[in-house]
Amino acid sequence: MVEGWHGWFGTFNGVVLLTVAAFPVAVLAAWILARRRRDAGTASAWRRSLAEVGIGYGTVPWVWMIMLPGDQAGVVPGRVSLVPLRDLVTIFADGGPLTATVQVVGNLLVFAALGFLAPLRFAALRSVPRILALAAACSVVVEAAQYVLRLDRVSSVDDVLLNAAGAGLAALASRRWWRATAPVPSTRT
Repeated sequence: MVEGWHGWFGTFNGVVLLTVAAFPVAVLAAWILARRRRDAGTASAWRRSLAEVGIGYGTVPWVWMIMLPGDQAGVVPGRVSLVPLRDLVTIFADGGPLTATVQVVGNLLVFAALGFLAPLRFAALRSVPRILALAAACSVVVEAAQYVLRLDRVSSVDDVLLNAAGAGLAALASRRWWRATAPVPSTRT
């Protein structure tokens, strides 16, 4: 029985199924956090709680998927691609437009929840360049982990660029809300 569950944890379908199943838990966690904060008199209790839970719920499944081992995990040494756009061109040439589109869109979504919600929760991240830097740093950590753990994946600069771009685009999409919460500078001298 345990081995069957282990098999589910290691597949794309399993990650999707568990993510969907975890949705009520995420909603409950946000509700509990918001209620505790509201009872403690914390300003923006719902906004903060939804942002925190949303960052985790919207990021963890994507990172989990890209950390799934390939067929030759542990057998073949890690591969690295440091030439920008080389992997994208190769994927398009070898896999065709559908495969390339899935790869690009998937990489754009990895840190999109982080990019969308982090500026709403953390004032220090209310800047697109800061979100880009955070997402790029997170992506470098993930790519390095793929290499070190020998997951039969290519650690690619293209993934870092697309992950950061997705977070940056998501931050731009939420900008109207986090700019509205930014402190207004005082006009007193």
